[in-house]
Amino acid sequence: MATETNPFEDVTKLFQQFKVPGVDMEAIAESRQKDMQALVDANKAAQEAMQALVRKQTEVLTQAMEEIQGSAKALAAGGNVASDPAKQTELVRDAYQKALADMKELADMARKSQTDALAIISQRAMQSLEEMKKMMQPK
Repeated sequence: MATETNPFEDVTKLFQQFKVPGVDMEAIAESRQKDMQALVDANKAAQEAMQALVRKQTEVLTQAMEEIQGSAKALAAGGNVASDPAKQTELVRDAYQKALADMKELADMARKSQTDALAIISQRAMQSLEEMKKMMQPK
């Protein structure tokens, strides 16, 4: 089992070496560490969402190919679809509506992933602002 190291440990030690009167370097380092963690969390959320989006796109493509194969087989067999314009129109309309619904679902997934990632960063920005206000207050 690998031990997790703190990538900010060296930076924190460096800040502690340079003590500036009235400035809490440890608090600043801790705040920047939280900023970086928020970015990591946002990137992780975005990556997971993009993986889900790719899975959905693959699913949509697979379904479309299966439907095309089914329609081609029906036409090749001389089914009633080939000679009935109303049936052909219905098939095209259904395929078009399904394509629109799939595109809307993919767009909604992409929008949600962006919203979630931005929410993580926005929340951290608000926390960082509050931390900075506290650091600026005289002690």
